[in-house]
Amino acid sequence: MTVTNTALPTKTLGQSDLRITSIGYGAWAIGGGNWEFGWGHQDDQESIAAIHRALDLGVNWIDTAAVYGLGHSEEVVAKVLKERSDRPYVFTKCSMIWDENREVGHRLKADSVRREIEDSLRRLQIDTIDLYQIHWPNPESEIEEGWSTLAKLKEEGKVRYIGVSNFNVSQLQQIELISPVTSLQPPYSLVKRDVEAEILPYCQENNIGVIVYSPMQSGLLTGAMTAERIANFPDDDWRKNNSEFQEPRLSRNLKLVELLKEIGQAHDRTPGEVAIAWTVRHPAVTGAIVGGRNPKQVEGIIGAATFRLNDAELSQIDGFLKQNP
Repeated sequence: MTVTNTALPTKTLGQSDLRITSIGYGAWAIGGGNWEFGWGHQDDQESIAAIHRALDLGVNWIDTAAVYGLGHSEEVVAKVLKERSDRPYVFTKCSMIWDENREVGHRLKADSVRREIEDSLRRLQIDTIDLYQIHWPNPESEIEEGWSTLAKLKEEGKVRYIGVSNFNVSQLQQIELISPVTSLQPPYSLVKRDVEAEILPYCQENNIGVIVYSPMQSGLLTGAMTAERIANFPDDDWRKNNSEFQEPRLSRNLKLVELLKEIGQAHDRTPGEVAIAWTVRHPAVTGAIVGGRNPKQVEGIIGAATFRLNDAELSQIDGFLKQNP
């Protein structure tokens, strides 16, 4: 059965005129392996089918970055865009660059950012990027130069809106003196909640859109993860050495998944959908970035766009988090 353009709820992203669905397609994993933050080998045809499936089911934005697969993710996204009459919003990022040895570094100098956007536009095969973001606030001494360059790119029409990823409140305040920030992209999940203290309230008060990444903690909260599967991750899957995927945290995280399964079963929802729904329930959050490496994975998370947890379920989750910090 092919479902096309199902209406999903949308929210306005910050002070922009972009109305985005509560989940977007995240294109990190489809960059593939053989680089520092890769996810192991990925079949491009599966990736293309996954993105098409997400768009057919109503998702209206794709979030990628130049560095994902060292340019490869953007090239895969371009193939999908060429095949669609209904073009989704395209968000990408700059500041993480690589050399001929595939070594990744950070740079926010004006000439580097300008080179990056030309490369992204070429790989994506589009004239304008809907949201262009600084990926990391590194080097910190170059933040203002990088942000000033993004503001100029917006004036020149190469990008429609500009945002940042992984910035803290003081860094946001620093760049807001130069040009308004449309959005922030922080990590946020049941496992990683530190943005709740300062960052989310600040964004809410200042009308900065928030699109959270890794709401399922990079696949850990999907229900498909086991200690055995993690042990068998390929060497070029960055998650293999991540502390959340290792003991003692792994056992606690898998115990959390059991609770998510229990809550999801009552609604015919997957643990991943419950985990994503938990992030988008926060009033500061505009949308969540969700990856899917094949159409089946996409179908296992799409329900999060409309599913809402009730007060009793939120209390249940809260109780678990307090007992298992």
